[in-house]
Amino acid sequence: MSADPAATEVHRLEVERVDMLDPHDLADLCEATNAAIVEGGGFGWVEAQSRSALERHFRGVMLVPEREFFIARLDGQVVGSAQLVRPPRNNEAQGFAAQLTHAFIAPYARGFGLARLLVRRVEERAAAMGIRVLNLDVRATQESAITLFERLGYVRWGSHPAYARVGGETVAGFFYYRLLEPQHGRSTADALGRIKT
Repeated sequence: MSADPAATEVHRLEVERVDMLDPHDLADLCEATNAAIVEGGGFGWVEAQSRSALERHFRGVMLVPEREFFIARLDGQVVGSAQLVRPPRNNEAQGFAAQLTHAFIAPYARGFGLARLLVRRVEERAAAMGIRVLNLDVRATQESAITLFERLGYVRWGSHPAYARVGGETVAGFFYYRLLEPQHGRSTADALGRIKT
């Protein structure tokens, strides 16, 4: 019995932080975004968007100083993205925490470990910046995302019964956090003290 050639094929997985996209990458990202929206990927939109609307959105994201934008590539093609959002400078009380938001991989690029790599790269960047806590939230209907985040060590701390409206129905949402360890300096446990849950 011969092995399935598709099963042994090696794919190139890449994640990079960007502050601009060339037209080809932007087109790939728009296509991936709409594929995720249609599949119920929870990007915030519930209906596919026009290419011009998505282009304006992503260009705007890359202009916000508190946001860092990451793209995921499968064999060179942009197939997903994530954002790391830091609190504004006037929010010193929460300056140790950041938000992982709008993380997705297009349905046609799933199953290769790219989502895990994307989240880990965002975590690495956050930790390198001195972020001690990474927060995120997700629709209760996004079972694969929930499974991924929980396997990566995110702790569910709460839920909201009226988190979103999708298809005329109210959907619950879950809230998560993960403690990060910086590369240098005091440990997160020493810096934050005992965290009460």
